[in-house]
Amino acid sequence: MAFEDDEHERVGGEEEEAHLQSLLEASRTPEGRSRLAGTLAPLLLRRLSPSSPPRILLLRLRLLRNLCAGDVANQGAFLESDGAGAVAAAILRSPPDPTAEIRRAGLQLLGNAALGGEPHRGAVWTRLFPAGFLELARVREPGVCDPLCMVLDTCCSSVGGRGRLEELCGTAAGIAIIVEIVTTASQVGYQEEWLEWLLFKICVEERNFSNLFTKLSLPDDPDSSPPHELESVKFNIKHAFLLGILSKCLSERPKEVIVSNEFALDMLKILKRASETVDFASRGSAALPTGSPAIDVLGYSLLILRDICAWEHPYSPSLDAPIDSLLNAGLFELLLTSLRELEPPAIVRKSMAREQAIDQLTSSPSNVCPYKGYRRDLVSVIANCLHRRRRVQDEVRRQNGIPLLLQQCVVDEDNPLLREWGLLAVRNLLEGNVENQKEVAEFEMQGPVVTPEIAQLGLRVEVDKENRRAKLVNIS
Repeated sequence: MAFEDDEHERVGGEEEEAHLQSLLEASRTPEGRSRLAGTLAPLLLRRLSPSSPPRILLLRLRLLRNLCAGDVANQGAFLESDGAGAVAAAILRSPPDPTAEIRRAGLQLLGNAALGGEPHRGAVWTRLFPAGFLELARVREPGVCDPLCMVLDTCCSSVGGRGRLEELCGTAAGIAIIVEIVTTASQVGYQEEWLEWLLFKICVEERNFSNLFTKLSLPDDPDSSPPHELESVKFNIKHAFLLGILSKCLSERPKEVIVSNEFALDMLKILKRASETVDFASRGSAALPTGSPAIDVLGYSLLILRDICAWEHPYSPSLDAPIDSLLNAGLFELLLTSLRELEPPAIVRKSMAREQAIDQLTSSPSNVCPYKGYRRDLVSVIANCLHRRRRVQDEVRRQNGIPLLLQQCVVDEDNPLLREWGLLAVRNLLEGNVENQKEVAEFEMQGPVVTPEIAQLGLRVEVDKENRRAKLVNIS
């Protein structure tokens, strides 16, 4: 079923196209790939000419891609025939410019071949790093970006992968590839998970987040350099996109990842920077992503910190978690201050207007939620910080923050699930802490604190008629 060695290239030849289609169909199963193993792969590789008709070149690449999908013999033939070099010549820029489909099929072929072992990954890397990868990363097509991420992730995994990962993240030529990939994906999107795995590996597992994040900055002066510190970054859409990806990975696969203290502290720096940048005088009506880079960075950094604060080492839960470093660096103080500076929830504000609330609540803070869900996200991080941490529980009491947290146990249209997170925060605040329980029990009934929503979710406030003191009773 192989081609004859003296077969001439036929431009648009229907006979060759039909023959390739037949072989392509046969190659879709493991049995078919096994039957086709032998001379077909080397012959096809010799015919990967950029000058071939695009349709014929595409079929050849797709056939080779299928042949190398898990078949050791064909992967070996690919390596012995310098398949990486042949594919690189076919998919990199040359007259005529390869189509997105050709590039996609070629990258899928490289990814399948790279799975054959360390020699295969080394061959692919040698042929394409850095110039080839950079050229492909600049193709603003999700169909090209997705398999490119597959190739990079595969080459930077397993034996030998660490050295290549250091080249990718630790050199100017390498980090430029990742910057272009993020630029492409932020502009045209992505369809497969390879981008998520690659960025999570680079930023979280291998601690290259700060380097990439600063390189994503767009200086106002084309001749200037990106900032070297997270605290001086001017946020753009690529920063927000990257944080959105990392937040998604952390929330969906928390048990499959390792979170370093370095990454956690970097996120705190970004939260502080975003908190200084965002205009809290303008009320937002959109949920994340809002389209405003600074606001989206603020929101995604909160979501990431929420998940980090709930994370435990999957293999050694007894080890210090990143939350300990975050608390030592002032995370909780920042959160409590940010919540205190917000105006109360809408239902509490209405109650204050009716009841002429207590002195500490009469002066309404000037800050409003810059996006829909900001208050909820603040409270969710606070709730996770409070979980079984006596020092944080006591800090809330010392800063007179208990009434503030009780205020969050309400329904708020602009903050879905605020009530649930507020109740969790209060539960964590009181769990095992007699002093906090006593202080809550001694509160005098106040309209802004006690609302019907609290009772609807399993809590009842009973007030002593003589001394007007309130106590919380669980009725669930």
